[in-house]
Amino acid sequence: MLTNVAVLAFDGVAPFELGVLCEAFGLDRSDHGVPKLDFAVCAEHPGRSMATSMGFSIQVHEGLDRVAEADLVAVPAVPRGGTAPIAVVEVVRAAYERGARILSVCSGAFALGAAGLLDGRECTTHWMYTDELQRRFPLAKVVPEVLYVDTGQVVTSAGTAAGLDACLHIWRQEYGAAVASMIARRAVVPPHRDGGQAQYIARAVPDCDADTLRPLLTWVLENLREDHSVESLAKRALMSPRTFARRFREETGTTPHHWVTRQRVAAAEELLERTEQPVEWVADEVGFGNAATLRHHFVRVRGVSPQVYRRQFAC
Repeated sequence: MLTNVAVLAFDGVAPFELGVLCEAFGLDRSDHGVPKLDFAVCAEHPGRSMATSMGFSIQVHEGLDRVAEADLVAVPAVPRGGTAPIAVVEVVRAAYERGARILSVCSGAFALGAAGLLDGRECTTHWMYTDELQRRFPLAKVVPEVLYVDTGQVVTSAGTAAGLDACLHIWRQEYGAAVASMIARRAVVPPHRDGGQAQYIARAVPDCDADTLRPLLTWVLENLREDHSVESLAKRALMSPRTFARRFREETGTTPHHWVTRQRVAAAEELLERTEQPVEWVADEVGFGNAATLRHHFVRVRGVSPQVYRRQFAC
């Protein structure tokens, strides 16, 4: 169970990515039922002023010895060029060897590569740096255009907001969907974007014109029990099925079937946690129709059955 998190800071650290990790794991949300973690930002020279990539400086009070206590060690974006400080590389390698989980955000993946943690492993980084990551670490299996990759002990994420997606993914794995959703609500971000979702799409943020799919997606979330075939959704959106399917991928980065399935699984998670209703009832409530269909999709997405998930995360 995740209880202790250490985030590494260094000269040239990107303040946004550092802030994402602090927001995700460092805030006390115990008043909303979120477990409070032991959290620290750590640096090689505690107390010394360090320049960030944005021209201002920060000061960190914990040294690298604090990292030895952590269940999760997180690396924000490293300076331009992907050169990680030697001390960071060494402490990441040591943490991995003792069994800690390792998370990188954006170009922080280069520190993991320098530590040898990406050899033979699927991984990702910001789409601008994926080619360079592959060139620098040819044994890595770089997966471009995804939000994050979780291979178990190592989680790598793309730039900026994708780092928060990866953090919420870890929270969800450790404490369940309700906790992850509360953190997302406090941060005013979507509670779940799947790791395989596209990093960048034709429209990175859907516009607010009358023909945007945002109202339709909101309606789907409020009516998961309805039939949501491409044909029925296209009719509601006043488009041909072909145009709708193209627009849907442009605005969400995935297919209607995949998106709806993920939303149904996410809704099922919360019902399994919050209610004692039978799995058959949960399946009907979220639109899967029967327990067998729910079980099929739930295992594919979460890797465990609904019953096992409920035993792990029931309130």
